[in-house]
Amino acid sequence: MPRALITGVTGQDGLYLSELLLSKGYEVYGLVRGQNNPKIELVRRTVPDVKILTGDLTDLSSLVRAFSVSQPDEVYNLGAISFVAYSWENASLTSDVTGKGVLNILEATRLYAGDDISKVRFYQASSSEMYGKVQDVPQKESTLLWPRSPYGVAKVFGHYMTINYRESYGLHASSGILFNHESPRRGPEFVTRKVTQAVARIKLGLQDSVTLGNLDAKRDWGFAGDYVDAMWRMLQQPEGDDYVVATGQTQSIERLLEVAFQAAGIEDWRAYVKQDPRFMRPAEVDLLIGDPTKAREVLGWEPKVSFEELITMMVESDLAEQKALAR
Repeated sequence: MPRALITGVTGQDGLYLSELLLSKGYEVYGLVRGQNNPKIELVRRTVPDVKILTGDLTDLSSLVRAFSVSQPDEVYNLGAISFVAYSWENASLTSDVTGKGVLNILEATRLYAGDDISKVRFYQASSSEMYGKVQDVPQKESTLLWPRSPYGVAKVFGHYMTINYRESYGLHASSGILFNHESPRRGPEFVTRKVTQAVARIKLGLQDSVTLGNLDAKRDWGFAGDYVDAMWRMLQQPEGDDYVVATGQTQSIERLLEVAFQAAGIEDWRAYVKQDPRFMRPAEVDLLIGDPTKAREVLGWEPKVSFEELITMMVESDLAEQKALAR
């Protein structure tokens, strides 16, 4: 039975990846920060077969202990402070967790492997936010990185550190440059879930409108459940490498609103949407669209869920949740 250690197991990716690995017969260990983390119960309820360990990406000794207990064949580093807007308010903490935290878990992996570096394979969750002020359209693995947020800068550090451990120590280490991926499990602070949750509440008469920032920003949105399959496929390859994971299609915030409101049976979204400069980024990333050719040709990976299916899925989930909460 292969063994996997997942950091960031409480997030949407961690939950979907846990389900995938468990379905493949893995013994799965999830690293959770803090014994009283309120999301531990979510993990226990959603993926009860995951064995929970406590640890912190900023504390190397806790990671070494987690490796000692889990004895993993595969390590998936999904842990990060992942809300981009928050990173401007807390750039130092974001750098420590999202950036230096990658170095800590890479070093814990190297120490665990010892003289047999081939005993473990490592996955790093890189991000399309690393492209920032994009230099190619679409973006591919060789596109120059030009991050436009503290989060993006921290992800670039972790990305290059992963490459360095691969080249310096021979570690089977892969980075998945994942473009925006969403699901009903996405936190409500993210724009897709903020919209689908608001649409559900508007449909049910629980709120009147939703307030957003830049409606012209464009993103390459996919389904998180599809993207974790790409992560697993990377670690099954003979050698580690870097892969863009994306749909290759771009959608605007306006298109997101149109699909979400239509899914709830509301044709004209403009009457319910307001804009506020407070929700504008200090340095906007206007257009992100990935080129997933390498992932398709090498990994045999393709997204299964379309943008329209994804947003409809999220609206329907939020309608059910809001109805239950309103009882």
